[in-house]
Amino acid sequence: MSVFPSSKPAATTTAAPPPANGATAGPPAATTTATNGGATKSNLYNPTSRQPYRQPYNRRHHHRPRRNYCCCCCFWTILIILILALLVAIAGSILYVLYRPHRPSFTLASLRIHRLNLTTTADSSSSHLSTLFNLTLSSKNPNSHLTFTYDPFTLSCVTSNNDVFIGNGTLPAFISNSKNETTFKGVVITTSSDLDADTVNNLRPDLKKKNGIPLKIEMDTKVTVKMDGLKSKKVGIRVTCDDIKGTVPKGKSPSVANVSGSKCKVDLRIKIWKWTF
Repeated sequence: MSVFPSSKPAATTTAAPPPANGATAGPPAATTTATNGGATKSNLYNPTSRQPYRQPYNRRHHHRPRRNYCCCCCFWTILIILILALLVAIAGSILYVLYRPHRPSFTLASLRIHRLNLTTTADSSSSHLSTLFNLTLSSKNPNSHLTFTYDPFTLSCVTSNNDVFIGNGTLPAFISNSKNETTFKGVVITTSSDLDADTVNNLRPDLKKKNGIPLKIEMDTKVTVKMDGLKSKKVGIRVTCDDIKGTVPKGKSPSVANVSGSKCKVDLRIKIWKWTF
């Protein structure tokens, strides 16, 4: 019977050489050698050996999809807003070309002052103002396809220089159809109030002017605009009639104010929270 030797070389274990210079010997480190004289790698961990390079983990890569999503949303939102603004501008241009809208106009036809008295007590401790004005106003709608619906007006009369309150009144609500003119006669503005010292000092010089007291009338209301089948929301407006020269009446006859140079201006009144523009 024949015996064949194993194909694997027999491994022999050799002890490590003794430490030099009398150093304390540690536990023997065994190395495995093959029978053909070649040494294999050690199975023990060597802390001085160089570790393979590994690229550090970057967490920012996980945020890219979310950031891209936010940028995409912002882009499309801005694009949609710009498209809507463009469509509104185009629609407004078409309406302007078709209808040619114009603001309504107001005219102060006449102003009669029946009473304008400023009385002060003998000791100058208090002053009292009593006024009574009668005026005629007209409103005109110059548009062919627009109808204005006005709420009741609130009227106030003040001096042009110092805005000293002279009197207030009201004007009823009305509808101004296309190419229509509405006239109001006998509109009353009056007051009976006490004034403080500063107000009296601002009013007295105006009452003594020879060319008349500079006055202005302010009218506040809300209006709705109707155009064929379209109807807007209520918008606040203020009508200001300036350059009025009034005189103090003498006796029982009323004085007629000079309104030849008066012009009435219509402005939008936009209210945002507590502020009105």
